[in-house]
Formats: sequence, structure tokens, C-alpha cells
Amino acid sequence: MAIPEKMQADFLEYISPDCDRLAFLQNYLLKNGVKSTVLQIEGKNHLYVNFPSTSYDPTFKIKTVVTHYDRVKGTPAANDNSAANLMIADFAVELSKNTFRNHNIRIIFTDGEELGEGGVTEQGAFSLAERLKKNGLVTDNVFVFDSCGRGTVAVLSTAGTESKIKGKFKNDFFDLYERAQELLNSSSATGFSSWMTLPTPYSDNAGFLACGVPAVLITFLPKEEATLYFKNLMADKTLEKFVKNCDSALSVEDEIFKFKYKEKMPVTWRMFHTEMDNHLSLTEESFDFMRKILLSLAFRKDLA
Repeated sequence: MAIPEKMQADFLEYISPDCDRLAFLQNYLLKNGVKSTVLQIEGKNHLYVNFPSTSYDPTFKIKTVVTHYDRVKGTPAANDNSAANLMIADFAVELSKNTFRNHNIRIIFTDGEELGEGGVTEQGAFSLAERLKKNGLVTDNVFVFDSCGRGTVAVLSTAGTESKIKGKFKNDFFDLYERAQELLNSSSATGFSSWMTLPTPYSDNAGFLACGVPAVLITFLPKEEATLYFKNLMADKTLEKFVKNCDSALSVEDEIFKFKYKEKMPVTWRMFHTEMDNHLSLTEESFDFMRKILLSLAFRKDLA
């Protein structure tokens, strides 16, 4: 099984069809000494991890880690997004130790990401970002992790780099984007892993961006899939538009067109929302790489 041995039993329970994933996460954290709070916003239930005040130093930026726990009904969702969920839950437990005083990390497990196909405002992250922004709890440092259990190439989404964004938001976003690249660069120094910037389907980053909150998305792909996808993008400029969820606007008559472009997308993404997104599709190396990225983020300090 391509899952770290210590995580296997919990993981299989988490992806089981009848698992109450919100309750599982809250109980998983609590039994490891970490408290959390359910944030009920517009019918969505987000889980906010409660770290003590000693975890934060106002001199430095707060780093908000976001990962959606909801899934398409009837699917295992091992990669989308169970792997990242449990890795980040373990990260929360690790951060609760005294070794990580002043880590300045916030962690939120979000609900309603899969509803984004109906438009970004339907996403749970959209109303969550609105509430956090209104209360001054999030400004410009959101790291979204989605589908990080397969492959050793970390993909930093190009979403948000479009030229139409302007002013302070544009400056803040590109500052975050640069810091995200530095984070991935430092985490990939060992040689077995790497990173790229590529267009990706939207995740919770779309909800935050739509609210004027700079957010970046990090996802994983196997090296051969990332390489082939890059070549396909270079050969067909229309592919990028399709990847960014533009296919939802296509009519039924365009099914052949949809099929053509889906064939050019990474196999990993074509597994989403199907029975193929199961624990057997994951790669253990991804768990090691993800932990390095998260630890690098915890130790990083940028002046507020």
C-alpha cells in the first residue's frame, strides 16, 4: 500500500463510504491533543484548528493553510483530498508541540469545495473568505493544498497571475506567489522531488481570490504526467482555458470537444470524482515531500 504504515488504518477509515469526515477530523485532532472549532457559514461546516496564543508572533505574517475535506458522493477521494487532509492533520499535531512556538500557522479544513463547479460563489471557501476578511483574520497569505498524494512534482497553480488583476491586490498576490516559489524551491533541494508552475483546475484558491484575498494553490503530479501536460499546453493554447473549469460552460453538443481536451489532461486529474481515485493510486514519496513543504512553511518567517 502506497501510504505510510502508521497512517494506513486511519486513512482507510477516512475514505470509507460511510465516514463522517468532519467528525473524523475533529476526533483525530482531539485524541492527539489538538482542539478545533466548527465554523458554520452559509450551510457549510469548516473546521478551524485552535492553536494557543503562544503560537503567534505579530511581528511576522500569519500563514493560513487551507485544505477541503468534502468529496464527491460515492467516491473514495483518496487524492482529492483525503491525503492532504490527513497530512495536514498530522502537521497540526506536530505544530502543537513546544518545538514550534510562534509558528504563525492557521489551519482550516473547508467544506463545499466540490460545489465550485456551479460557480465560485457557490464554493464554501467564498463565504468563508468573506467572513475571515470581514473579521480581519485573513489578508494576504493563504496556501491551499489540494490533491497532494500522488507524484513528486509540486505544481504551483498559475491561477491569479492573470493580467486583469490590478493595484494593491496584484502586488500582494505576486508577493505571495514569489514566496510560494521560494518555499517549493527550498523544499525540493534534496533532488528526488521538484516543482513547476502550471495552470490547474480551480480549488479553494478561487473562492479566496474572488474575495480579493491573495491565495495560491499547491497540488502534486507524477513527473511523467507533469512533463506531458506541459508539452500539451505548449502545443495547444486552448487547453489552458479548458483546464480552468471553462468546460462547464460547454453545451451538450460539445461532448466530442470535451473528450478531446480531457485526453490532454494529466491522468491524475482524470481520476478525480471516480472510483479510480483510491488508495492504490497514491505514492508514498508524496507524503514525504508534502511534509517537507509544510515544515518549511512552519519555519518560514516573513515580516508582517
